[in-house]
Amino acid sequence: MGVATSSSPLDRLPFDNVVLRTLPLDSSEEPGPRTVRAACFSTVTPTPVTRPRFVAVSHRALSLLGLSGDEVAADPLGPEYLSGSRVMAGSRPAAHCYCGHQFGQFAGQLGDGAACYLGEVRAPAGQRAEPGHANPSGRWEIQVKGAGLTPYSRQADGRKVLRSSIREFLCSEAIFSLGVPTTRAGSVVTSDSKVIRDINYDGNARYERCSVVLRIAPTFLRFGSFEIFKPADEHTGRQGPSYGHNEIRGQMLDYVIGTFYPEIQQNHSDRVERNVAFFREVMLRTARLVSQWQCIGFCHGVLNTDNMSILGLTLDYGPYGFMDRFDPDFICNASDNSGRYTYQAQPAICRWNLGKLAEALAPELPPDRAEAVLEEYMDLYNCFYLGTMRKKLGLLRKEEPEDEMLITALLQTMHNTGADFTNTFRSLAQIPCPTEGEDGVVKEVTDLLLEQKRLARELEGQNNVQEVLDDRLRVMNSTNPRVVLRNYIAQNAIEAAENGDFSEVQRLLKVLEDPFSAQPSLEQPAKEGQGTAGEAEEEPQGAASSTAASKGAVPYDSRPPAWASGICVS
Repeated sequence: MGVATSSSPLDRLPFDNVVLRTLPLDSSEEPGPRTVRAACFSTVTPTPVTRPRFVAVSHRALSLLGLSGDEVAADPLGPEYLSGSRVMAGSRPAAHCYCGHQFGQFAGQLGDGAACYLGEVRAPAGQRAEPGHANPSGRWEIQVKGAGLTPYSRQADGRKVLRSSIREFLCSEAIFSLGVPTTRAGSVVTSDSKVIRDINYDGNARYERCSVVLRIAPTFLRFGSFEIFKPADEHTGRQGPSYGHNEIRGQMLDYVIGTFYPEIQQNHSDRVERNVAFFREVMLRTARLVSQWQCIGFCHGVLNTDNMSILGLTLDYGPYGFMDRFDPDFICNASDNSGRYTYQAQPAICRWNLGKLAEALAPELPPDRAEAVLEEYMDLYNCFYLGTMRKKLGLLRKEEPEDEMLITALLQTMHNTGADFTNTFRSLAQIPCPTEGEDGVVKEVTDLLLEQKRLARELEGQNNVQEVLDDRLRVMNSTNPRVVLRNYIAQNAIEAAENGDFSEVQRLLKVLEDPFSAQPSLEQPAKEGQGTAGEAEEEPQGAASSTAASKGAVPYDSRPPAWASGICVS
């Protein structure tokens, strides 16, 4: 593996790897998967890939690091650095040790089986915090996902392939642009290195290209980070690898609170009160986050405790899905046979996961104090959810007791009629508040679609009716997206990329970066032959050859075509 000696912009990143200086680091270089005791991180060496090249870069995400997307994309060494094939100056590759409850059962040691921490980059001076995306640490942790084996790879190979990498890259940036807290993705790199994957677990394995995503967040610490101290589980018998090392739990709490929740650290001299305030803030952020998912029809798919961010960010994009037709029992993960992680189960599952975090923090967090905090969760969630749903319906001036029943009735009607979740809410902005002289037919239709009397009350006591109407339209159209990353849209981009054309990934990224606006030149996927394909790629053996062009391109904001029902993500 090469060590950076170039003038690449990536070689000038100001690394300051605080977490590795603060929390215990396992420096063993013993090869292969192993149990890592009394440590939060392990030193690793990323495995290079052959002929890495960019599929796409996110200019907005890279700007967090003070980088120009154009410079990075043009940098000959860029794909090597951002695939882990070459180590940047100041980088110190490592993998994080964590545990987790997976599908309700404690799984013991998990950890970064494919992700590799590269280091923490100091944020540019004067960097403006995006609403809901504050970073008080002043540093951005960067990691590459798919860079090879770590001590936590278990029976896997530490690699990711093009389809999963494109899905993570696009959805990270799409969720951010929808205003939902999330980790970010700076780039996706593919290569000539190959691994075998059985996509549908049906015995039809094929070679796929090793690909790597650059992920960016203030930290990737998660609920499961604190579960490494867990005693033997009463159901599975497994225990955390650092059981008995309670001093490390205290170190981790001090680091997380002091670094990412500095106001809580400053406002509480009593340790227990500080820890309770921290847990309450994590609970609040989690309640807000899942309410935002519900309001955009997003289903995570694998809400295990090891996929829950300690900062309340959307973390780890695997078999996620945006609902097409509204179905409260929507399951996006084809391997979720029990339906544990359905759309409607997400709020309750997040509360359950918070309970497991509370257990992991004891005795630093007294159980009775934790339970009192958890009792606040559903009320907070409902408050966040109703607040956003009122905006989606354009109910801005008043909060009426029957609003919750109105929302429930609308969703039930959508379920009964198979209405598209995203498009239905976007279309509601076309329904006006009732005014004098309204056409009788329009009035009859709006009476049926929405309780007209409820909309009329928005105008009660208002002197400037037009201002109210304009404000309502603006809020609805900035809350209800035109475009979300539906599975078929991602699949079009994946299939084009697998056939050597990366332009659809790049085009789709532009669309997803502005999901609330009409984009006349970007209404639907480019037809075959449009865009820049770059170098032709050898099609993977057995790869699907039906691209968007051969299927017939449909607009990004349309309901999914018939063939989309055959897409299976697990």
